[in-house]
Amino acid sequence: MKIIIVLLAVFILSACSMKEAPVMKTYTLVVPHVAALQSSSYRNKVLKVSYPLTLKEKLNDKMYYSYTLSDSGAYLNSRWSNNVGKLLQGSMINVLTQSRLFKVVLPFSSDVEEGLRLESSIFDFSHHIRGDDSYAIVSIQYTLMNAENGKLIKTKRFSYKEQTTTTDAKGYVEATNRIMNRLSRDLLLWLR
Repeated sequence: MKIIIVLLAVFILSACSMKEAPVMKTYTLVVPHVAALQSSSYRNKVLKVSYPLTLKEKLNDKMYYSYTLSDSGAYLNSRWSNNVGKLLQGSMINVLTQSRLFKVVLPFSSDVEEGLRLESSIFDFSHHIRGDDSYAIVSIQYTLMNAENGKLIKTKRFSYKEQTTTTDAKGYVEATNRIMNRLSRDLLLWLR
């Protein structure tokens, strides 16, 4: 009888441990479509877009959130489709290529000699939840420099706060993609 009770207990415990884990959801940044711009003083220049630097969390595929200024965490069942730095770099290369502001736009790893370089520093790229308020934050500083002589041409910090429709990762991604539309438009106007 004891053997039957032990076997039954083992069976019940093993059944409990066989629960399925929640499905991992993967999200990406949607690259907005932009129209080609007519005029640019950089039309004959090769631009290289550097991999972004971060001043906060490490750049990886984790989606970060915070409830206060001093605490943060990462979603366990949601992530970006790639490293955030690569997603941002790829999005900007795509947008700048579509705009035709430059002769060609390349990643910094390319061996082609460039005339201009666009560097970026990420100050914040996360989901903020404060009581009933929930919003996506994107704060990035871009620096355009002359790659031939190393001189600064101009620099600007772009900061956005977009309300989310839900307080989960999906709502955060939707708000972040709305920000990326605005950022792309504003970056093109600034570079033009």
